[in-house]
Amino acid sequence: MADTAFQTQYRQEFIATFEAHESLLRESVTTEVEIKGNTATFLVAGTGGATAVTRGVNGLIPSRSDSLTQTSATLVEWHDKVNKSGFNIFASQGNQRAIMQMTSAAVINRKIDDDIITILNTGTQDTGATAQASLQMVIRSKVILQQGGVPDDGNIWAAVSPGFIGYLMQASEFSNSDYVTRKPIDSGDASWTDKSGYYKWMGINFVSHIGLPGAGGASEKCFMYHKSAVGHAVNSGGIMSAVGYNEEDDYSFARTSIYMGSTLLQNTGVVVMNHDSSAWAAE
Repeated sequence: MADTAFQTQYRQEFIATFEAHESLLRESVTTEVEIKGNTATFLVAGTGGATAVTRGVNGLIPSRSDSLTQTSATLVEWHDKVNKSGFNIFASQGNQRAIMQMTSAAVINRKIDDDIITILNTGTQDTGATAQASLQMVIRSKVILQQGGVPDDGNIWAAVSPGFIGYLMQASEFSNSDYVTRKPIDSGDASWTDKSGYYKWMGINFVSHIGLPGAGGASEKCFMYHKSAVGHAVNSGGIMSAVGYNEEDDYSFARTSIYMGSTLLQNTGVVVMNHDSSAWAAE
C-alpha cells in the first residue's frame, strides 16, 4: 500500500501562447470600407509633374489635364473556424470557449497584416545589398521616399523586425530621449499610441513586427512607406465574429471572418529595406 497520494492541480485560467493576436499594420495604410461588391477602386490624383506656363502669343492660357490613376483591390473572403465537442470542453482544462474565440480572432488579425505585407513586398525601390540596420539605412530610405515626392507629413511608417529595432537601440540618436517623440525604453507619448512595439523617430512611425518576409534571417525584408502608398479594402462590417452551439451534435464553434483585399497605389511611396537580422538568432 502506498503511503503517498499526490494530487495534480490544474490552473483553470489559460495562458496565451507567444504569437501575434492583433493587426499592427492596418492603421498604417489607406483603408476603404466596401459596402457592396468584391472590388474597391482607389483614385490617385495629381498634376503628373506639370509646371506652370505663361500665356500664349494668342492671348490664351494653355490648359492641361490632371493625372488620374484608378487602382483596384479585389476583396477575398477569409475565415477561421474552431470546433470543439461538448465533452472536450467539459473535460479540458481552462475556458475552452474563450480560447476558441481568442485564437480565431488572432488568425484573422494576422491575415490582415499578411495581406498588407504581401503588397509592400511588391515595391521595387530598395536599399541595395542586405545589411544590418543603421542610422544610414533609415535616412537613406526616407530620402528615397522624399526624392519621389513623398511628403514628410507624419504619415511615413516603417514596418521593421525586432532585430532591426535591436540595432537602432544601440544608436544614441534612437534611444536618447532628446531625439525621439515616442521613447523606445519607456511608455512614450501615449497620445500617439499606447501599444508596445511602436516608436516615433525622425517623423517616422516604427512598428516592430515578427511576420515580415525572411523574419530573423540574413535576408529579411523591412519596409518604409507612406500611408497613401497602399490601399486596403474591407467589408463594411469589418471583422465578423460568430460563436454558437449545435444541440444536435453537441459541439461549440467560434468563427471569425473578413472580406478584404489590398493593392499598391504608389510605388514611389514604398522602400524595401534589405536587412540582415541573423546575428540576433538564438544559439
